[in-house]
Amino acid sequence: MTGSRVPPKRHSIGLLEFGTPRHRLAPGPRGTALSGSLPALRRDGLSTLIDAANRYGDVVRIVFGPRIAHLTEYLIRDPDHIHYVLFEARESYVKSYQYKLMGRALGEGLITSDGALWARQRRLIQPGFRHSQVTAFAETMIEASLEVSRTWRELADEGKPVDMPAEMMRFTLDAVGRTLLSSDLADEVGTISPAVGFLEQDMVERMSSLSGFAGYLFPRIPTPANRRMLAALRTLDSAVNGLIARRRAMPESERPADLLSVLMAARDVETGQSMDDRQVRDEVMTLFVAGHETTANALTWTWYLLSTHALVARRVREELRAVLAGRDLAPEDVEKLAYTKAVVEEAMRLYPPVAAITREALHDDEIGGFHIPARATVMISPWVSHRNPRFWPAPEAFDPDRFLPGSVERPRLAYLPFGAGPRQCLGTGFALQEMVIALGVLAARFEPALVPGQRVEPQFGVSVRPRHGVSMTIHDAE
Repeated sequence: MTGSRVPPKRHSIGLLEFGTPRHRLAPGPRGTALSGSLPALRRDGLSTLIDAANRYGDVVRIVFGPRIAHLTEYLIRDPDHIHYVLFEARESYVKSYQYKLMGRALGEGLITSDGALWARQRRLIQPGFRHSQVTAFAETMIEASLEVSRTWRELADEGKPVDMPAEMMRFTLDAVGRTLLSSDLADEVGTISPAVGFLEQDMVERMSSLSGFAGYLFPRIPTPANRRMLAALRTLDSAVNGLIARRRAMPESERPADLLSVLMAARDVETGQSMDDRQVRDEVMTLFVAGHETTANALTWTWYLLSTHALVARRVREELRAVLAGRDLAPEDVEKLAYTKAVVEEAMRLYPPVAAITREALHDDEIGGFHIPARATVMISPWVSHRNPRFWPAPEAFDPDRFLPGSVERPRLAYLPFGAGPRQCLGTGFALQEMVIALGVLAARFEPALVPGQRVEPQFGVSVRPRHGVSMTIHDAE
């Protein structure tokens, strides 16, 4: 049963829940008396969530903090429950406090904004990601991939390893700069990518500790963590505000037809209102986080999986040889790379770009027969949903055939690497095309291999990143 309202018998103040609720509780791990499941989440958040879902079912109650006064999240994985929260009852499930905290760094961009502001910004930005616009970016994405190819050629000749996450960060930032901002960000990669990576990890660290959480509530207190956060923000603000200022200085007739120009020129048809520089900054900042960090991580995991699954890598190269016949990838080839696309989609099933999506219940509610109190956080984790054995046989296996035409049908919300519902990532088509092109250009020429002894371990964060990095050597494709 989902969606039945229950009488509001609360034991809570704001987000804090006191004692034991009187309603039918969802099952879940007890954790420790003083910290609940917080220590387990800090040690290995991804395994903690998987173990909880496999042990307790489709609705799991997870407590953070002491049992007498704690924060509570409800992990859901059944596609019907996810549909309820993201579609049917979306007006009752708003952005959670995690997004509000992220907003202290990112501002009020599409990821963090809500209500009328979010709706207005979505209307203004959506034209920049329509299908025809995204396909027009293919040529530029190919050029950015060929730039990586030239670097890899030198590395292959010299036998030097590559830091794959850093390499993919450079590529995706270059692609975002060229396509959406008409800017060459090569000189700023060394400052932008580390700043983005730091802010992402800083958010996770702060949300999983009481002292860090307090620091986020009071960011101007000069603690070491706050000083590091503000320094990273200054780095990104300098880059973003520089882009905006240079574009403002250009005559409108000379401005390139990219997303930045769309943001600066757009006017809401309902209000006639345009974006000020602060709002443009917030949206470009969001692009840096959502448009290059998550895609770079997804590409890194794809290269890792190809290096550990020789037969899959061979099938990718065979498809590329059949489609390209020895020539360079062209934009019209992208839609022909069915198996290469399936590899990317399966890689995002195992290592989704976003580890968790959270919403806050505005009212007391019920999901799957279990009480969801007002102000509680509901968590939808693609990492967990993508491993649900009901819909994914051998869920830990890397099997791109799952995504080929004619494969077994499954509920649409069993797979949601870019989220779902009205708030699904606007850049879904952009990111998928970018990843297929990168593989199409680079896998036709090279075969990255893990450095012997490399320890590869996923880390729970805003995105799923490799905890210890991924070092690879570049070899010529057979």
